Amino acid sequence: MCETVFPSIKRTHGDAVRARTWYREFRELVLKCVVHNIKRAAT
Repeated sequence: MCETVFPSIKRTHGDAVRARTWYREFRELVLKCVVHNIKRAAT
């Protein structure tokens, strides 16, 4: 299941993490997943 979700997130939101600190990197990844889940729920 995760092998289909990760490429989808990378394709729609980019594959680079722009944050530098660990906390901000984690927050950015969580927000990308939240946005992905909202988009999936809306369709």
